[in-house]
Amino acid sequence: MLDDRDRRILDLLQANAEMAVSEIADAVSLSASACSRRITRLREEGYISRSVAMLDRQKLGLPTTVFVIVRTGRHEAGWLEQFHAAVSTIPEIVEVHRLTGNFDYILKLVLPNVEHYDVIYRQLVGRVELFDMSAYISMETVKLSTGLPTNYVENR
Repeated sequence: MLDDRDRRILDLLQANAEMAVSEIADAVSLSASACSRRITRLREEGYISRSVAMLDRQKLGLPTTVFVIVRTGRHEAGWLEQFHAAVSTIPEIVEVHRLTGNFDYILKLVLPNVEHYDVIYRQLVGRVELFDMSAYISMETVKLSTGLPTNYVENR
């Protein structure tokens, strides 16, 4: 059962997973031990699946974002497995989504520069047959959020 305090705890942890339990407890008006028990329960129930570190893309030399739209003429299981394996082995491909509509997939790539897209393009087309690939360079990140809204979880 999630209540408003649980939701607030989740919001705080999404903003900073390294926040001290005592700080979270103060923010939600709980004792540190009660807050710690809630966090443990939220992990056990799967609301918190993992904690990760956000890295600075500029410092890592990956300032460029390219979105790639993929169309394929093949949808059988063997091709799907081959495609999934191909995109999983290229670290510059950080997201892959299967779409409805006129296109089959959208890929998000992080790159050191636009020219490096050709390296990834050659890797991908060398591993799997694609009908069409179109690249779109991101000019500006208007919104980037790793947090999820917590207000849709029903009280149980």
